[in-house]
Amino acid sequence: MITKEEVEHMGWLARIEIHESEAQAYAKKLSSVLDYFSQLAEVDTENVSPTYHVADIVNVFREDVVRPSMPQEEVLSNTEKKQEGNFLAPRIM
Repeated sequence: MITKEEVEHMGWLARIEIHESEAQAYAKKLSSVLDYFSQLAEVDTENVSPTYHVADIVNVFREDVVRPSMPQEEVLSNTEKKQEGNFLAPRIM
């Protein structure tokens, strides 16, 4: 069971202000979630194959086909901020 103090500590770690009245309610809700997970841990899944997708999809990716790219002048035609054939971006550091 999660305590009110643990909820307040999680709030402190997440930099979220949790009032004392809310902490008790959150502790109760989080405890019920953890109880549900313990019920799931008891389920026998020995002969159950893993499910990665709900639908039986094998490969949804298109084939990788090499095509010519757009000319550099056309790519840069929609910006005013360019320098030496590249986009000019603001300095970060």
